[in-house]
Amino acid sequence: MKILLTGATGYIGKRLLPLLAEQGHDIICCVRDKNRFNFPEKYRTQITIIEVDFTIKETLKNIPTNIDAAYYLIHSMSVSATNYDELERISAENFIAQLNQTTVKQVIYLSGIVNDKNLSKHLASRKQVEEILNQANFATTTLRAGIIVGSGSASFEIIRDLVNKLPIMITPKWLNTKCQPIGISDVLLFLSKTLHNPQTYNKSFDIGGPDILTYKEMLLAFAKAKKLTRYIFTVPIMTPKLSSYWLYFVTSTSYKLAVSLVSSMKVEVVCKNNDINKIVNITPISYEEALAKALNKEQEDNVASSWKDSLISGRFNTNISQFIKVPKKDCFIDRRKKEIKDHNYTINKIWSIGGENGWYYADWLWGLRGFIDKLFGGVGARRGRTNKQNINAGDTLDFWRVLYANKDEGKLILYAEMKLPGEAWLEFKIINNYLYQSATFKPKGFLGKLYWYSVLPFHGFIFNGMLNKLIG
Repeated sequence: MKILLTGATGYIGKRLLPLLAEQGHDIICCVRDKNRFNFPEKYRTQITIIEVDFTIKETLKNIPTNIDAAYYLIHSMSVSATNYDELERISAENFIAQLNQTTVKQVIYLSGIVNDKNLSKHLASRKQVEEILNQANFATTTLRAGIIVGSGSASFEIIRDLVNKLPIMITPKWLNTKCQPIGISDVLLFLSKTLHNPQTYNKSFDIGGPDILTYKEMLLAFAKAKKLTRYIFTVPIMTPKLSSYWLYFVTSTSYKLAVSLVSSMKVEVVCKNNDINKIVNITPISYEEALAKALNKEQEDNVASSWKDSLISGRFNTNISQFIKVPKKDCFIDRRKKEIKDHNYTINKIWSIGGENGWYYADWLWGLRGFIDKLFGGVGARRGRTNKQNINAGDTLDFWRVLYANKDEGKLILYAEMKLPGEAWLEFKIINNYLYQSATFKPKGFLGKLYWYSVLPFHGFIFNGMLNKLIG
């Protein structure tokens, strides 16, 4: 079967792709930027990559007409705190206009549970997309999920960050809101088993685990799984804005995502129509089991995808391809080089940089810079990295974005997503047994130049100390 997969670089799409490939399907992956799309080489003959931006109608002409089914996994919640619903409407309308010209028989859409009378802006937008898709010529199957629990999911990482960092929590009253979490493994099963299943055509189903819990109970269950003692007190005085800042500063989430999440967390997301369980013969695992799976994946450094690797989790609103070539004109550049003693040691140190491993020298200054960035509304340093050893183009690495990563070539290029009066790159490359390390800054106006000279005194020992650690 030929399947169109939208959101192929997203949290769900990255995990669904190998599952579909293992089932023998041919997959057309829709991505905004081919340079940040990584997939297992063993599936190369089954995968076709096309560049599509669903908000730009002209790009949808790249979609082939001879497709059998499609997955609609487009979300715009983190792009903007104000107009993401409009972007989602445009994307959905462009999608059906193009797919109506194809041979597609079924589209499977992953939405949110929308049973409450008073929906948040995010959930109302999800419902609006569902209504748009239902107007198309093809059959639509909508799977509505609440909190998705899995390594790398936004929900899981917010719960993890809150429990790990706060022994005592003074929390907003929406922590008493009920929800029905579902494990990522079950979400993937539902997505794959509804494919080409006539019993699911033109229908909507709620999918959830067996447990109905409050957010407070979910936090305490996580603490129990980690064998931590935590105390949670809810208060009625925290406004939505204060709640958003609370999530933003304590967890790795972006402020725009925090605003959307807080709005949605006041709405009950509990399943009503879950007939899908019998139709596809799935018994979802418990919240406790889903937590255990996620924690094991993290411990094994086997996180398949992370919400943070989406470009919209940082400063990017365009393709990374435009930034791979590090500029020189009108730039300040800190260049350093040293002869390496052991090539394997150095390359492995470079590929392990950031996250829990730190930056090898003056980590407290890197942490301070991340904290300052958070104060000014930036991404901060809490995003860490998806895997401890592997790096791919498009990944997040603390407050950097990976632009280029080629271990065989010995070259890594990072782009700064922190708040800056300009643009910054950090580059490592090994040539003829020498490690070249370059920090490039392209200032914007007088403030940019002032910023460069203010941090210049620190470069001498920070970058030199890091270089020394990298060569052993």
